[in-house]
Amino acid sequence: MRYTLVGNGRMGQQVQSVIEASPEHEVHAVLDVDAAITAGCFAGSDVIIDFTVRDAFLANLPAMIDSGVPVVVGTTGWDDQVERISAQAREAGASLMYSANFSLGVNIFLRTVREAAKMIGSFDQFDIAFSEQHHTAKADFPSGTALCAAQMILDANPRKKTVLSALSEDRKIRPDELQVASIRLGSVFGQHAAHINSDFDDIVISHTARSRQGFASGAVEAGRWLATKHRSTPGFYTMDNFLDEVLG
Repeated sequence: MRYTLVGNGRMGQQVQSVIEASPEHEVHAVLDVDAAITAGCFAGSDVIIDFTVRDAFLANLPAMIDSGVPVVVGTTGWDDQVERISAQAREAGASLMYSANFSLGVNIFLRTVREAAKMIGSFDQFDIAFSEQHHTAKADFPSGTALCAAQMILDANPRKKTVLSALSEDRKIRPDELQVASIRLGSVFGQHAAHINSDFDDIVISHTARSRQGFASGAVEAGRWLATKHRSTPGFYTMDNFLDEVLG
């Protein structure tokens, strides 16, 4: 399969390394910050993988959709636009797959967190919070993965209604607020944890990334899946859709 990569930062370079190490795939083109992005840039590609920043992704999206090539998006920070963009992709007959984190390990972790949040929902003695750590060069917080986990917890646990990403000096946290704490430290690749507490127990469900390769490999696998899906059922997809189909 031929991949065009939009973005040549650390994640883009890692994705390129994964593709180049595979006998099944090849890098068709790499479009960096200086490239003028048009639909024609993607001619001859089977999949587009975008790891840029919010503004660049939103600016480049019309050209990517117009190209007719399925798009895997690892860029975060545009969750407020998901409904509009998913509708735009469907109306155009395009295929777009978005995840804040394409690591298979992280997505297994997220499903575990969701199930735990659902189970403790029936027992008032349990409280839950979430935390994430990343390197100091990461601009957004909480991380996209943490926000994804938070939404899963809100959906699964009826006692939590809203996300609180920063504590206040003048009030206590409310029982219906889900705290999502962020730490920026050195060169940490990514650590996420759900913390469950009662008077009798402490339960911690965690995931620690050892390198960016897990994210990159997952994005390449997602691209292969999306290219097949696009031929029969174009649309807007997530890693949940991918895992549901793979796991049956």
